[in-house]
Amino acid sequence: MLLLYLTPTELVQSTFDLHGSHPISDSPLRTGFLAVAQIPIVFLFATKNSILSLLLGPGNGYEKLNYIHRMSGRLMFLSACIHGSLWIRNHLQYGLPIIGQQKETSGVATLAVLGIIVLTSLRPVRRLFYQVFFVVHVLTFVAFFVTVRYHTLYAAPWIFPALAFFGADAFLRFLRYRIKDAKLSAPDQLMTLVHVQDCDDGWLAGQHVQLRVFFSNRAFESHPFTILSGPPNRSCFNHSGMILAARVNGDWTRELNAYTRNEQDPSVCVSEKQSGGERSCVPVHVMIDGPYGGSSVDLGQYETVLLVAGGSGATFTIGLLDDIVFRCIKAGRRHGERTRRIEFVWYIRSFGHIAWFAEMLTEIAILAAGTSLDIHFSIFVTCLCDPEAVPFIPNSDVKLDRPPVYTLLCETAGLSRPSSLESAVAEEDKPFSAAQPHAGGGVAVCASGPESLVVETRNAVARLGVGNALKLGGVVVHVESFAL
Repeated sequence: MLLLYLTPTELVQSTFDLHGSHPISDSPLRTGFLAVAQIPIVFLFATKNSILSLLLGPGNGYEKLNYIHRMSGRLMFLSACIHGSLWIRNHLQYGLPIIGQQKETSGVATLAVLGIIVLTSLRPVRRLFYQVFFVVHVLTFVAFFVTVRYHTLYAAPWIFPALAFFGADAFLRFLRYRIKDAKLSAPDQLMTLVHVQDCDDGWLAGQHVQLRVFFSNRAFESHPFTILSGPPNRSCFNHSGMILAARVNGDWTRELNAYTRNEQDPSVCVSEKQSGGERSCVPVHVMIDGPYGGSSVDLGQYETVLLVAGGSGATFTIGLLDDIVFRCIKAGRRHGERTRRIEFVWYIRSFGHIAWFAEMLTEIAILAAGTSLDIHFSIFVTCLCDPEAVPFIPNSDVKLDRPPVYTLLCETAGLSRPSSLESAVAEEDKPFSAAQPHAGGGVAVCASGPESLVVETRNAVARLGVGNALKLGGVVVHVESFAL
C-alpha cells in the first residue's frame, strides 16, 4: 500500500526538482526500480489466498482487494513506459542502437509484454473474452519474468517474493480442492441448480466457491458461485450438502444448462420432487475450491435488515437470510441477536424467475410466522413475462414495478422520504451533535447483483445523511457485485 502511494508521488516529485532540472531524464533507472518494486504487490493482491485476505477475515476476500492488483499493475506499466521512453531518448541523443545488446532488447521485450498484459486486462476485453484474457494473463506473466530477469539483475529480489506469494496460493488452493459427487437440475432454460453431496460444513453464509464440473469438454473451466445457504446444521432448510445456483450468463453456464436438460429424466425428476427427494437428477463429479469471500456485516447486531438482490444475486442474500433466521429462531438468539425486522427485496426480469428459489423463501416464511422476527418479501418484476407463473410465497408482494433502492430503504427504516433533491441535500448537510441519542437499533443493508444495483445501493445509503443515520442507530452497508 505504501508503494502504491509513493510511486505516483515519486514520479511527480522527481520529474522536476526545485531548480527546474530533470533528474529522471538524467538517470532513468529510478523509474525502472519503481516499476520492479510493484511486482510483489501485483502478485500479493492477485492471489485468492493472500495474507491480507486471510487476516482480514470474511467479507475482505480476494474479490474485494483485487482493485489494488489492477492499480499496482497500471502503475508498474506507467513507470516502465517512462523508464523505457527516457532510455530510448538517451540512446537516440547519443546515437546508440536501441535494439542489439541484450539489455536493450530484453527491455523492449519486457515493455511489450507489459503492454499486452495491460491491454488484454481492460474491462471490455475481460467481459467479452474472459477465457482469452485468462490464458494471455498466465502466459504473459511467465514471459514477463523471463524478459525482466534478462533485462536486469536487480529484478531478482522483487521476483522471488512474488513467486513465493504465487506458490503459497497454489499450495493452499491444492489443500482446499475437493472432488465430490453432485446432482444437477434445471428448473428452466436460465437456471441450473448444483447439489454437492457429502459436503456439510466448512463455510459461512454468503461465501462462494470456485466450481469445476466434469461434463462434456468443459472440465478444465472453473467459475465462482455463491452458496445458497448455510451448512445443514446451521440452516433453516431441510437439506444436506451444498447448493449452488448457476444462472445462464455465458458459454459455460449455457452449455451446463443444456447438458442438464438433455440428460435428466423428467419422470424421475417429477417423482423425486413429489416424494420430497432431491430435485437434482443428473449425477456428475465436481471439484470445488474454497470457500472465499463472505459478508463483512454481522446482521445479528442490527434491529432492521434490508436485503436487496438483482437476478441471480439472490443467491447471496438468500444465504444471509437463511443464516440470520436460523440464529434468531432455531438457535434462540443465543449470541444476543437483535434483529427484529427483515425486508427481502428481489428485482427480476420475469415472473417465471420467482420459481428458482420460491421453495426456499416459502420455507423461511413459514418458519418465521408467529415469531419475534418480522420478514417481508418484496419481489419487483421489470418485464411483463410469464405473469401466470407466480408461485405463492407467504408474506410476499409481487409487483410489476422498479422502485428506487432509496425509496425502499426509507420505507424499511421508517423514515419519511424527501420529496425533492433539495430537501435530501439539506438533510445531509444538517449539523449534528455527537451526543445525539440513537432512536433505533441500527440498519444493515446488503446488496448483491449487477454493478448498477450495487452503485445505487451505496448511493442510497450515502443519501440518508449523517443525521438520519444517527437517528436509526447507525447504518452499515455491504455489497457484492457480479461483474468482471
